[in-house]
Amino acid sequence: MWDPSTGIHIGPITIHYYSLMFILAFGIGYFLMHKMFTIDRVNMKYLEPLFTWTLIGTILGARMGHVIFYQPELFKEDFWSVFLPISTKNGIKFTGFSGLASHGATLALILTTLYYSFKIIKKNPFWVYDRLGIVVAIGGAFVRFGNFFNSEIIGKQVDENSPFAFLFPQQSSEYGITVPRYPTQLFEAAGYIALFILLWVLYRKTDKKYQQGWLFGLFFIILWAVRFFVEFLKEPQGDEFISFAGLNTGQVLSIPFMIAGVAIMIYSKNNRIEPEVDKTF
Repeated sequence: MWDPSTGIHIGPITIHYYSLMFILAFGIGYFLMHKMFTIDRVNMKYLEPLFTWTLIGTILGARMGHVIFYQPELFKEDFWSVFLPISTKNGIKFTGFSGLASHGATLALILTTLYYSFKIIKKNPFWVYDRLGIVVAIGGAFVRFGNFFNSEIIGKQVDENSPFAFLFPQQSSEYGITVPRYPTQLFEAAGYIALFILLWVLYRKTDKKYQQGWLFGLFFIILWAVRFFVEFLKEPQGDEFISFAGLNTGQVLSIPFMIAGVAIMIYSKNNRIEPEVDKTF
């Protein structure tokens, strides 16, 4: 049975595990990007703007993506909750952002990174995407751990004798009585950790980082393939905004990203840069 506390209690203050996972994701991401900037001899003055735009793109994009694809009724029923961490139903109440969608975050990050690439660091966007993909992979794992702590995005019912059977007594009322379910949050997290390790090894041990777009294309293919296949084991998340041939919204939205990953890897063959030579003696 998985029945954790809501967070770490420090006097009257509670640090919720989901928020803590987000903090860890961005903290580790900042550390990794700092290390990559050092390896690639990039001026650290460009690191803070990247962190800022990544934070904005992730939070705003993920929130908008969730509302548009899974909960569009909020635009009419509780408009301000779409943009602010509050609920205006029955008075104003702080809620935090409880609905975030990775597809929306990805689209927003693509746009904010384009701005950062052209206006701030002035490098080919794929140079940034290649490195950002490594960071996002491990960050995504921490977000799924947060979902696990919150007993949300749970899996479908499974036989109680299965080694993957989990009980989520804190699950949302929309799922009905508590029954053994797949811990799909952990399945996704494991996939993202494996992807991070793969990308990091390729970045550090091969010359693929000089083939601009190759690492990012691979990131897109594997990340969204993990999401696509784990979706078969998940319970539906809200109303299915898009469905096709038995696939749910998450799966349908993942297919274009996987196709884009293939196209980007093909494009990268003619987008190679030469490594910088250290001219210091």
